[in-house]
Amino acid sequence: MSRIKAIAPFGQQIWLDNLTRQLLDSGELARWIAEDAIAGVTSNPAIFYNAIRTDPAYQKAAGALKSSDLAPEQRFEALVLPDIQRACDLFAPLYAETGGRAGFVSFEVSPGLADDAAGTFAAAQRLWQQIERPNAMIKIPATPAGLIAIADAIAAGININVTLIFSPSQLAGVQAAYDQGIERRVAAGLPVEGIASVASVFISRLDSLLDPKLPAERQGKTAIAFARSEYARWQQRPPLPGGAHPQMLLWASTSSKNPAYRDVIYVEELIGAGTVNTVPDPTLAAFRDHGEAGASLGRDTEGTRQQLAALSELGIDLDTVGNELQAVGLKQFEEAFAKLLELVS
Repeated sequence: MSRIKAIAPFGQQIWLDNLTRQLLDSGELARWIAEDAIAGVTSNPAIFYNAIRTDPAYQKAAGALKSSDLAPEQRFEALVLPDIQRACDLFAPLYAETGGRAGFVSFEVSPGLADDAAGTFAAAQRLWQQIERPNAMIKIPATPAGLIAIADAIAAGININVTLIFSPSQLAGVQAAYDQGIERRVAAGLPVEGIASVASVFISRLDSLLDPKLPAERQGKTAIAFARSEYARWQQRPPLPGGAHPQMLLWASTSSKNPAYRDVIYVEELIGAGTVNTVPDPTLAAFRDHGEAGASLGRDTEGTRQQLAALSELGIDLDTVGNELQAVGLKQFEEAFAKLLELVS
């Protein structure tokens, strides 16, 4: 059995953190679905910037679009939304087999809308209608404005992937927004069983920022402790009304940024039932070669407690750190989106 596929029996879905036309045209994504049990795809502006810049199939299509009267963002969407739809169709059998619990493909609203709740909700509605697939997910950042749009979108019956979560308070806000959207929909007498959402918690960037501030014995452990602590809390969440599915935890940014660490550390150490790990191609290849599958999210509860307590003793507040990381992440996505639009202008 594929080492990646061996994760599935532990109840975790592995998604691919990448999408290109080449992956679709070559049949490689279809092969990974079959051989490795890849159960979904995530995308973001940085992913599409690299894809359009390097994939000849995109470059040819982008050249043709430059003569159109479309605005740059419309050209970008005209270029990539058909591939989002193709990926959704590839995962449609899995979506059906699992009763709408797997097989999702995510596409992000413009990062320029991060502080615009109404604009984000309008964009989510438009993209949901344009993609027109039940297994699509619209990505919205976990900013204060984003939380308002998330509740509105869930109430409107739109699947949402909440991105750029770095701290306990950000995650709590996201979970409250999801619950509020479900409750509003139930109160309106609308069905909720088919709605899906994931809360994307970014992992490796937390260690990258905090390791220089920690003693050697505490380095490389904060992100895993944070994730394990939030997973334990997630397991205690009460059921939602109307038969709604719980919002799943998704581990994002799971490539190891430090060459001193095992290159699959943020996959091996974060396996648990009811969760998702979205993995970039190089980390996926590394796990395929030498990764070890096993239920790990519930391990070492005392070590988790000690790691988080050590942060407090050093005066490190994860909520403050999370705000800093989210601001940096938003800026990176905005810059990637701007460069992306230049490619199609």
